[in-house]
Amino acid sequence: MAFAYFIVFPLAFAFFTSVAPEGITIATDISSYLDFILKIFIAFGFAFEVPIVVFVLCWAGITDVETLKTKRPYVVVGAFILGMLLTPPDVISQTLLAIPMWMLFELGLIMATIVNKKREQDDNK
Repeated sequence: MAFAYFIVFPLAFAFFTSVAPEGITIATDISSYLDFILKIFIAFGFAFEVPIVVFVLCWAGITDVETLKTKRPYVVVGAFILGMLLTPPDVISQTLLAIPMWMLFELGLIMATIVNKKREQDDNK
């Protein structure tokens, strides 16, 4: 949520104000503003759970790191589709959700690889 609040909101609101017609004052009602903020918070909150999900799936043996690495192109496309569905209809917030989601997927793979190597070393002893 901190990422959304400190990074996404300033960029998104700057974009919204830049596309407004000249001389128009942007004044949204509080209900629409809060709906927008809560949707973004929830979307980014779920997105930042990606490394935990990847790690738990590998740790539990449901999948392995090599299988997830082969699915990487689908994960990238899926991240952008989720970014499109979960954010307002602008490219900036979609990209600001999709790219961190992809990077967090990669972080989950790294964490799972480290734990798998440690588990293999412990099994060999």
